[in-house]
Amino acid sequence: MHILITNFYGNPNVGLYGYANDSYCLMGEDVPKHLIHQIGQVLKVPVHTITICGTSLVGAFCAGNNKKLLVPGIAFKEELARLKELKIDFEVISTKHTALGNNLLCNDFGCLANPDFSADEKKKIRQALGVKLHPGNIAGLGIVGSLAAHNKHGCLIHRDASNKEIKEVQTLLNTKCETGTLNMANPYIRSSIICNSNGFIVGDACGGPEIANTDEVLGFLKKEVEEKVLKRKKVL
Repeated sequence: MHILITNFYGNPNVGLYGYANDSYCLMGEDVPKHLIHQIGQVLKVPVHTITICGTSLVGAFCAGNNKKLLVPGIAFKEELARLKELKIDFEVISTKHTALGNNLLCNDFGCLANPDFSADEKKKIRQALGVKLHPGNIAGLGIVGSLAAHNKHGCLIHRDASNKEIKEVQTLLNTKCETGTLNMANPYIRSSIICNSNGFIVGDACGGPEIANTDEVLGFLKKEVEEKVLKRKKVL
């Protein structure tokens, strides 16, 4: 099982409430408890509940890669203490663009940042993540983190992203990009999904074609085919 289709108290915008990489997942404390175990099974990483900035909107406020988690300077001291308790390596970024998850698109290779970040802020983000950083837009918008979702296999990006923007993201993140929507034609991809290289959670407003497209773009369909071929070879 690598897909969970669900909602949180009727809200299909599940991506706002979670952040995941290939080592752990952080979920808002308001997420239904019975789903935490299922999320861990799908993503195949430990799941920890937390608040950030006094809210459960972890996905909106947090960004990062497999090396470092970025949290805004308005995060509470007890929340930072919780991250230390969990032994999560994090960096506090002081900026007026506090919704880091909406303003940064980053992985272990690069970071696309909202052009409105200051030079000092971009430098601190780049140094914290240990990657090259470029300011840029997706679909002409600076809130780049909210407009795409990715893992090590691929990146699902806003349906109106230009060819130039797609090429820039592919080069910067070192991954293929395909356009799409989630939650019944919502182009703000990140609000509808939590994903890593093992699986993904999407809102239950998603249509079948949207889920199939996401499954393919994030590399899971290819992985399933390869596993079936390998099993067949072993049998032969």
